[in-house]
Amino acid sequence: MLVKLSARGLRALSATSPTPFVARISENPALSESERASNLLLFPGEASALPQGFRGYLLRRAMQVSDRDNVYLLGSEHYYLRTGDVVRIDPARGSVSALYRAASRSNTFLVTERCDNFCVMCSQPPKRHDDSWLVDDLEQAIPLISSEAAEIGITGGEPALLGERLVQLLVLLRRCLPRTSVHVLSNGRRFADSSFARRIGDVKHPDLMFGIPLYSDLPEEHDYVVQARGAFDETVRGILNLKRRRVRVELRFVIHRETVTRMPEFARFVARNLTFVDHVALMGLEPVGFAKANIEALWIDPVDYKGALGEAVMTLERAGMATSIYNHQLCTLDPRLHRFARKSISDWKNIYIETCDSCHWKEDCGGFFASASLRRSKGIVAYT
Repeated sequence: MLVKLSARGLRALSATSPTPFVARISENPALSESERASNLLLFPGEASALPQGFRGYLLRRAMQVSDRDNVYLLGSEHYYLRTGDVVRIDPARGSVSALYRAASRSNTFLVTERCDNFCVMCSQPPKRHDDSWLVDDLEQAIPLISSEAAEIGITGGEPALLGERLVQLLVLLRRCLPRTSVHVLSNGRRFADSSFARRIGDVKHPDLMFGIPLYSDLPEEHDYVVQARGAFDETVRGILNLKRRRVRVELRFVIHRETVTRMPEFARFVARNLTFVDHVALMGLEPVGFAKANIEALWIDPVDYKGALGEAVMTLERAGMATSIYNHQLCTLDPRLHRFARKSISDWKNIYIETCDSCHWKEDCGGFFASASLRRSKGIVAYT
């Protein structure tokens, strides 16, 4: 999330600190010297002077400041910034990027845009460039995050391409945030290397889960969806290796026209062969990235696969597997599946449409992706 600072509030911080830096926002000037060194003060703007000793200052309203170079005036678009948030300031570009929002339930860190898959519905199309600075920023941000944070997400690209840096990142999370759940989205292929899976297991993070996609019970169909020959075999071996090392694994199945036909068979395959995984998520399509470009080929109305989804969920439940439905509106689901539906869409890209306003299911419903305006189900109705 990159937002520009108001032009009139941009001071010449680049003269004294030209490189980007990461800091935590605080509204309390009564901090120790060591705390001030790693904090950015979010100053309300009512006072006539700024206290000494802080890395920088964010103001919500204009003030007369004559003796500070590291001062910015926030625009109205920064309304969401609060104490406890962790931000990245880029003086040269005059921008502030929110890395962690204390009030959000959806804090996910992008650690690379590189990937060894090329999925037909990828919401974060891969790029080939050196983006190691993303992990550099995260390593600075993690010690600043509140120890009360409930969950942190790690995503890509493919995080496992970081190799040993991913292991080091998990060690840092375990040390700084031992009570925080960590969920890593990965295609699982790199964990076919048993030594890499062993190093992940040796971190012994108390609450770590890898979310790994499997898109069919047939290797050739999975490989087609991810556009990588041999990916199915590597993914399954990766799952087996992680579980051998007592690392929790969630299977993810994105539903679209290329995967929906064999969804019941996929569920039977999992129920026969992978009952040891910790969770199965059957997910609606997010229409961004390649999914948006391929929308004509991929889109299928959830109403049209109600039966197949119901069969898959019941198969998994009978096998005693924890199962959830993500990214679906309750009105598009068979009522018997409502207990499996989760509010899974990240808060910053989650919306409800006008039809939802009078619906008594709204509070329990996951709503829509903000990007889903191109296609919406014919089954959308308000239950009153």
